[in-house]
Formats: sequence, structure tokens, C-alpha cells
Amino acid sequence: MRVGSSTHPGEDSLTLSAVKEGSSTHHSGTTQPHHTGTTQLHHTVTSQPHHSNGHTDLYKGCEDRETPVSSTNSTHCCTCCLHTQCVQRHPKVQAVMGCFLQKFDNFLNRSFYRLGHVIASHYGYFIIVPIFLTAIFATGFQRIRYEDDPEYLFSPTTGFARNERAIIEQNFFLNFSSDFHPSRLTRTGRFARFIIMAKDGGTLLRSSVWNDIILLDRLAHSVGVQLGHKYSRYEDLCAIWDGKCYENNVLDLQEFMPEVEAGTFDITYPFMLNPNTFETYLFPHFFGGAVINSSTVQSVQALSIFYWLRTNTPTEDQDAALWEEALLQAMDGRDFGEITVARFVSRTLETELENNTNSVVPFFGVTVTIMVVFSVTSVMMGDWVRTKPWLGLIGVVSAALACVTAFGFLIYLGVEFIGINMAAPFLMLGIGMDDTFVMLAAWRRTRLQDSVSERMSQTFADAAVSITITSLTDMISFFIGAITPFPCVQIFCLYTGTAVLVTYIWHITFFGGCMALAGHMEHGQRHGFTCRKVKPKSEAVDDSCCYRNWCTGGISKSDPWNPQDNKPHAFMLFFKNYVARLLNIPAIKALVVMVFLIYLMVACWGCTMVKEGLERRRLSRDDSYSVDFYDREDQYFREFPYRVQVAITGDLNYSDPETQRDLMELHLKFENMSYVAGPLYTESWLRAWLGFLERNQDYLGINITSEADFCANLKEMYLSGPANPFAQDVRFNEDETKIIASRFIVQTHKILDANADKDMMEALRQVALDSKYNVTVFNPFFIYFDQYVLVRTTSIQAISLAAGVMMVVSLIFIPNPLCSLWVAFSIISIEIGVVGYMTLWGVNLDSISMINLIMCIGFSVDFSAHISYAYLAAKVDTPEERVEECLYALGLPILQGGLSTILGITALILAPSYIFITFFKTVFLVIFFGAMHGIFLLPVLLSLLGPGSFSKRKPKDITPPSKAHGHPFFVHGQEISPNHIDPNSLKIPRPHSVTAVHNGAAGSQVGPVAMGRSGPFLASGANGMLASNKDDSNSLEKDLGLGTSGEESSESSLSKGVTTRRGGPDVVNGTAGRPGLPILEVYSNNGYISDDMEAEERRAQERRLDRYGEWEDPRRSYHVHRSSADYSSSRALHQERPRHSSSRERSVQRSESSIARYTTSRPSSEPRGRHRDFH
Repeated sequence: MRVGSSTHPGEDSLTLSAVKEGSSTHHSGTTQPHHTGTTQLHHTVTSQPHHSNGHTDLYKGCEDRETPVSSTNSTHCCTCCLHTQCVQRHPKVQAVMGCFLQKFDNFLNRSFYRLGHVIASHYGYFIIVPIFLTAIFATGFQRIRYEDDPEYLFSPTTGFARNERAIIEQNFFLNFSSDFHPSRLTRTGRFARFIIMAKDGGTLLRSSVWNDIILLDRLAHSVGVQLGHKYSRYEDLCAIWDGKCYENNVLDLQEFMPEVEAGTFDITYPFMLNPNTFETYLFPHFFGGAVINSSTVQSVQALSIFYWLRTNTPTEDQDAALWEEALLQAMDGRDFGEITVARFVSRTLETELENNTNSVVPFFGVTVTIMVVFSVTSVMMGDWVRTKPWLGLIGVVSAALACVTAFGFLIYLGVEFIGINMAAPFLMLGIGMDDTFVMLAAWRRTRLQDSVSERMSQTFADAAVSITITSLTDMISFFIGAITPFPCVQIFCLYTGTAVLVTYIWHITFFGGCMALAGHMEHGQRHGFTCRKVKPKSEAVDDSCCYRNWCTGGISKSDPWNPQDNKPHAFMLFFKNYVARLLNIPAIKALVVMVFLIYLMVACWGCTMVKEGLERRRLSRDDSYSVDFYDREDQYFREFPYRVQVAITGDLNYSDPETQRDLMELHLKFENMSYVAGPLYTESWLRAWLGFLERNQDYLGINITSEADFCANLKEMYLSGPANPFAQDVRFNEDETKIIASRFIVQTHKILDANADKDMMEALRQVALDSKYNVTVFNPFFIYFDQYVLVRTTSIQAISLAAGVMMVVSLIFIPNPLCSLWVAFSIISIEIGVVGYMTLWGVNLDSISMINLIMCIGFSVDFSAHISYAYLAAKVDTPEERVEECLYALGLPILQGGLSTILGITALILAPSYIFITFFKTVFLVIFFGAMHGIFLLPVLLSLLGPGSFSKRKPKDITPPSKAHGHPFFVHGQEISPNHIDPNSLKIPRPHSVTAVHNGAAGSQVGPVAMGRSGPFLASGANGMLASNKDDSNSLEKDLGLGTSGEESSESSLSKGVTTRRGGPDVVNGTAGRPGLPILEVYSNNGYISDDMEAEERRAQERRLDRYGEWEDPRRSYHVHRSSADYSSSRALHQERPRHSSSRERSVQRSESSIARYTTSRPSSEPRGRHRDFH
């Protein structure tokens, strides 16, 4: 969510010392100014610029203090904040921080102010160049390299399992072509697995059911693929054990099924010896849901069988993958009689990741349609010239172009593309529309009567800085995620972070150029849809009703300040007049805090129930065939799930009895664990060899006293012969006189869920770590289980780092520790809420949700930081007024931005994928909680415990008019001595329209109205004099239509039918028999600006020239609207002004030049008032 502040570069207020000098006399009520009357006039006028600077408002508390600044203490103040109370505590730190923040803020504002002017002047280049670059980088998609290996993507690169596998593979080699055994696997390889159940849910130990199982086995053996000129079946591709395919020997029970049904043959559990072939059956590996009675199998609910394939070479691996695909096709839609089959192959995870990507592609069109409709309707207005429907569409196009550009750029750099990246375009649409709403809101806050260049400059100075801050926080959040050890998180965050960066650049350039083009259309009175010229509402009174309702808008060139053409924005006023005022009610504040506490308690309760790890079934689509397989596996095959290898490496003397005792104790430690089934299921060559020696030592007379004899006898007498699995568990040195590595296999027991997987793995590793030997434990699934161990710590580290960086960024742009503290509080609160409620919503803490939690940091800053900044910068006194101001400025943008982001990801919930549904759930939670914090909670907390929360409303101090002179004239409550200005010669001009002058029109000139000593000018209620203070000047500014937008002008008295400043009458008394007229008729507001406001504009222009230099001031074009005499005199004045290094010297120089203007007499034919003849 993006929100903007109202900062206007080039219009700095006078130094606070001058402000205090100018205001001291006003507050004291004395009639004599502190200095001469002319000097006091300068101080008073320049202390109230036309537009206040946003960063100046941060130090408003300094300005409001009544303690004057002494000359002795002023030397301790920095140039940014001259009040001594600002630096009483830690003055050096405050001074340095104040200067840095001020300069940095000024730099950003100046830079974007100039950029806006450049874009307005050359918008064609900024539109064409981004489109051209997008077309170039889009060609990178032809070089896309898709990565779908689940082991690589979802296992941490820093996990222990990778090192453990390296140790196993370094010492032991599994040959799929001769000595394959599944207990010795280090990689899953290529395989197919079936879990078979009876259709009626009964036992599988029936002849009819077992016959269908045999038919299924024959189908698997008959499936073949065309490999070159050869048609290969399973027998040609299978893994070899004992010279033939590794078969499921449990299927040989078919010959005993009639006897089993008759009850004349018992199947013993867990082992059974075939009475005919003497082959051993290990039933826990095959039977699931078995009912055992006195070691006899009564019934079996599920049967698991494997088909292993050779993968020694890349060619064999490719051929095996083709066979797996052919097997799945052969089984698809087939009826297997009395059984149901859940199938799974090694490529299932890879295929499901690809299917996840494809499942979300059809919803791109739906999402784009939703975003286009929402964006177009959100930017619509009743004014058909000021409405910007095409810019709403272009905002969506800009985000899409940026996403294509970023993806193409990274693909050119060789970064792998993964399926999760398909969620990034949905996020970019939401983020891009946030930027669109902020820039359009800033455009609407500019003054309608200004030129397009000026409005673009002010828009960029206002909105571009905000977009920069929020894009920076989002980008940092994603790039922090790119340093996590999870490759899927790294790749996604790299793509998304780059897309955020390009989206920001494209919105500044491409969208900015389109906005400038739309601004020129608005300036030319063209319809927002049809682009045809139309009339303003004030000039279409005599046209048809249809034309007035659908074809009018803009402002009148002859009367640009007409209230009929400056309508308020209803939604912005709604947040100020209803939401904010409701939140200021003490009972509502208590209710908000109570609801927040309930929210926080439920979230904390949810955090205690967090489940860690990404289960494999959640990588599949909801409608995938593999989901049934995972469900059956979890239900029936969790009692004996994994065979774990325990390897011992290093320099050991296995012939030493002490070493043998230590190793057997190590066996017992593993077997006595709660996660291990016991010695009955352990495969140990050492235990078997020592048992063999114990039974046959006297008979054979084997000598094993030396290590060489031990190894020679072991190899010759026990490890030799075919089909000996123990031969793969011992590694000798080159001359076979020493054992350098050995291993044994243990069986895990009752590992019921993912948390048990993690606990089992950590417990086994701890036993290995406590051993005095180099012990390594490993199972191929440990690669996946490592994420369960690291996901919590990695998430905490990444979130903490991101939150810390976000708080530093917020402190830079919100230089108030209390506000920064509330920003940090909001970040923590939102993160706790997301973690707690996503757990209650069925989302685990895994690599997918970790991406979203890191992303949530940036989104939470978007809402909280800018609400705090707006509250701090509000130009009001009481907390209640600050709440109204911040919600008036930000309530609607927060609502629009939150809705745009949620709508951008709504289509993800339609995808049958846990990955994308998780994205929707977490992003929805963070946006919803962030918006609720920004609109309701933060304003309440800031009003209770924020800056100025204990301040009271200050009474308005209106200085009464002085009676020292017969006809004095007052400006902002300060008296001007008649020695400098003759009241008899004061005239108020009636100039022509500002807009007409800008457009080259002649404009009607009206003679000035003289204000002499005789004849009352104003009503007698004010004794013929006009009193004013700071508040009155602000109201006058609004009354004259000087608000920065139609929304702000809605607050003026002009829009309410009142045309005079407060304190003055509504009717001007007639003179010489002329009846009294309303001031609205005497001063038709036809470009009229009072003397004091004109002085403010002149001071602002001087400050621009002083900051930028005349040669680089984007607003110097106003000279063309002035007469040649005025231009030459102004030019000469600026040429004579020296360049000062001190800001105080510059203010003194401005004071002298301003006094000169007020004291220089003019010819009697020249009006004494001022025309607003520049922007």
C-alpha cells in the first residue's frame, strides 16, 4: 500500500528564528513592532508560505513553543531546527540527525520535482523507451531454464543431510545394475510404487483379491517404451539383485491364499519363511493395517509394492523416466477388479510442481479482468475531464510490462525459473495498482489552475518519494529472503524483488509519461473517455441533461475558481467526517483497543500451535492422483516408515575387542530409542559376524587377533558369495588389510507425522554426535526433513532482520522515536497475527509460508509508517484533529491499495494448489491486518500515546485592530506604519483570469477600487479595518480557491457560499449613493489574490530561485507571462543578488529585497494591488 505526504520542494519556510521574531509582537499584543514596520511586515508575511513543507511540519512542535529563541543559545542549534529545546537532550545527536534527515528529504523532493517537470515536457520518450526495453527483455523467455527438482528446491542448502549423504556416497556405492538393495539407497532414484486396497474395504488375504493383485503386477511388467529401435519393458530397465530384477517376493503368497482362507495356513508376523523356497518375507515393509493375533496375521488392509529401475547412467535415468510415464498412462482410468490402486512414481513430485504452475495460468485472464475493472472504477469521478479511466488501465499494463521485463532480465542472467514464480505477477498487479492510486491521489491534490508541468512536478514531489520508500521496503524484504538457505525461497524472492524494482521504475517513467499525457488532455478540456473537448459544468447550464451528466467537466477558463467546477471527493471526506470523528469518541477508542487485545490473544494462541515443514502431499494439486497415495501411506505405513543407515568412519581397529564392545553399545543406544523398532529389524554385519564367530570359533579355528587377519577372514568367509547385502556395508582400504568405513541399518518405528519426522532425525543425530567415533546417520528423506529443522530459525532470523531494516528505514523518514516505536509495534503485531491466524487457517510454517512472512514485513511498513508520518506531520494542534487529518489524507488510499492487492491475488484461491492457496491466505491476512491497523488501531494509539497526545486545543488569538492611526492597514495582524505606505493610495485591483492569461487570452481588466480616508469600504462592524491572524490567512487561501485540489477546496468557505474572510462582513457598503453589494459581486474572484498572499507567492518564488538558481528552476517559465518591464526589473534584481553560503544571510537578503518592493513608490497610474500573473 502506498501513501503520500504533501511536500512541496522549493518553498521552504523562513528560519524559525525569523518566525519567532515575527510572531512575538503578534502574541504580545503590542502596537509597536519589534523592528521597523517594514521589517516586521517581511517577517510576518514570509512566515506563512503558500504551501507548507512536509518536513517543516515535523518540527511544528518547536514553532508552537512560546519560549523565544535567544541569541546566545541559537549557536547551539543546527541549521535544520534552530530552537534550543530541540537539542536540549543529546544536542549533538539531535543536530546531526536533524540535518541529515532534512537534507535527505530535501534532496528527494528536489530530485523528483525536477523529474516531474522533465517527464511533463518529454512524456513521449518516457512512454516509448520502457515499451522498447520490455520488448527486448521479453525475448529472454526463449532461453528459460525450468527447475522442478523438489529435492533441490525445498531442501536447505545448509542442511546436515547433504553432508551426511556425501559421507555415505564417498564410502559406499550402490550399483543398480548388480547389487541393488533399497535399504542402502542414498537417493530415491527411479521407481514406481503401488498401495493396494480392496474395494469393499475388507482384507486382502483372499484368493479373488490376490488374483487381481497378480494381474496388476503383470501389467506393470508388460509396460514398455520405444527406445530408439528397441522396445524395452520393465525386465529391460529394472534394478538388478542376484542377477534378476528386484521383485516383490510377497506376491508369492498367492499359492497359499486358498489355505489362508480355509484357516489351514498361518502367516506369521513380522517374518515368515516360505516352506517351499525357503525365502524370507519381511511383512512390515509390505503390509499396512495388519491385524496380528499371537504373531499370526488375521487381516491386511493395504499392500505396498515397489518397482525399481536402473539409474547408474544419465541414459538409464532418462529411459526409466519414460517408463514411469508410460506406466501412469497405462493405469489411467483402468478398472482393476476387486482392488483399488494408489500409484506414485519418482517423477510425481516434479510433475506436480509443473502442474501447479499450469493450474494458475488460466486465472491470469480473470485476475487481469478484475484488476482492470477495479482500477478503472476506482479512479472514476463525476467530473468527466478530471476522471482518469485510461490511467487505471495503464496502471495494470505498467505492472504487467514491468513483470515481463524483470523476468526476462533474470532469465538472460541464467537464473532458474520455478513454478512458484507464477504468483509474482499477481503480487505485482496489486503493488502496481497501489502506486497508481497514490500518484493519482497526489495529482488530484495539485491545483487545477496550474500548468501541467507544475502539477506533474508537485505530483512527483508528493507521491514519488512515498512510492520510493514503500518500494524500497518491499524490495529489501524480498532480497533478504534471497539470502535464506532454501533455493525455492531464494529464486522466488530474487524474481519478485527484481520485479518490484522494475515496477517502481516503470511507474515513475512509463506511467508518469502517460499521466503527463492525461494531464495535457485535462488541461485541454478533453473528455476522459472520448478525448473530445467538452464544456465545464458552469458553462453547460443551458445544455441538455444528458450532456451535463456525461460530457462536462474541468474548470472554466474565464472563472477557474468557480465552486461548481471544484467539487469535493466524497470518499476522502467520509474518512474525515465520519470514520475519524467516530474514532475520536472515547468509548469507540476503548472498543478498538479491546478488539485489538482479543485479536492479539487469539493470535498468540495460534502461534503456540504452529506446525513446521512442507509435507510432500502439499506439493501436489488437490485433484492429483498422488493425494490418495499420500493419504493411504500416512494411514497404513507410518508404523515402520524408514530404514536409516548408521555409518562409522575413521581409524578403527575392528579386531580390538574393546572397539567391538563400543560398537555394539552404539548399536544398543540406537535400538533402545523410542523411534527405533529394536534389534529384530536391524541389519548389522558386525553383530552377525561376531555371532558367527561365537558359534563356529571352536569348529573353524579362525584367527582374528590381528586386524589384517580379521579383514581377510571377514571378506573370505562372510562377505563373499552372491546376493549378500552385508558385502555393501564394509569398505576396505586398497590392500584390504584395514576397514576404513562400515555401516548398519536400523528400522524406525511409529513416526506418525511431520513433527515426529523431525524429532526422530534430530534424536538419531544426537546419538551419533554423542558417540566417541565418527558416526553418521542418513536416510534419503532426511534431505526433506532438514527444512523442518531450519524453517523456524531461518524464518525468525529473516523476519527479524527484515523488521530491523524496516524500522531503520521508517526512522529515517519518520524522525520521531515514538512514532518509530509504534511502527515497530505494528510490524510485530501484524507478524504475530499472520503467524497465529494462518496456523488456525491450516497453513504450516514451511518454505512457502516463510516467503510470505518475509514479504509481510514490507507490506506492514507500507501502512503503519505512513499513517504515523501523516499523524506527525499534521498541521493541527490536538490529537483529535491529527486523527482527522491523517485519515483524510490516507484513509482512501489505504482502502484502495488494500483492495487492489487482495483482488490481485483472489484468483489464486481458485487454483487447486496448496502453494498458491497459501499465498492467498497469508497475503490476505497481512493486507487485512495491515489495513485494520492503519485505519483503526494506529490512529487510536497515536492519539492516546503518540506525539502531542496530551496537548490541548489552543484558543485562537485574534489581534484587535489598532486605533493609533485614522486609517491603518493590517497584514496578518501586524500594523504597517503610514510613514511607509500611504493608506489613501491603497487600491485593490480586479485583474483578469489567471488561466486566460496562461492561455494567451486577453482577459478583461477591471479598474481598481480606491480605498481612501473618506467613505467606508467595509462594514462599520470592523471600524473599516481588516484584522487577520494565521488561521484567517489560511481560510482566505481556501476562500480564494488556492487549495491544492478539488478535494481540499471543498473545505473552503467558497464552496459553501461564503466569500469573505472570517472577521469581515459579507456586504460592502455603497458609496456616493450606490447601493451595497455582496463582496462576491464586488470581487468576482476572477483571478483576485490579496496583497499578503501575493507576497507569499513572491517569497516562495525567491526561495525557489535561491535554492535551484534561476537557470535550473523548473518554474522559471512564469516570466513569459509578465510584462517586459517587470521581467527586466526582476531579472536585474536577481542578477544583483550575491550567492551566500549561510541560510541566515540568504534570509536577510530576501528581507531587504522584500522591503524594497513594499517601500518603492509606483506611478499613480499603476495599480497598488498585485495580479497573480504566474503559477
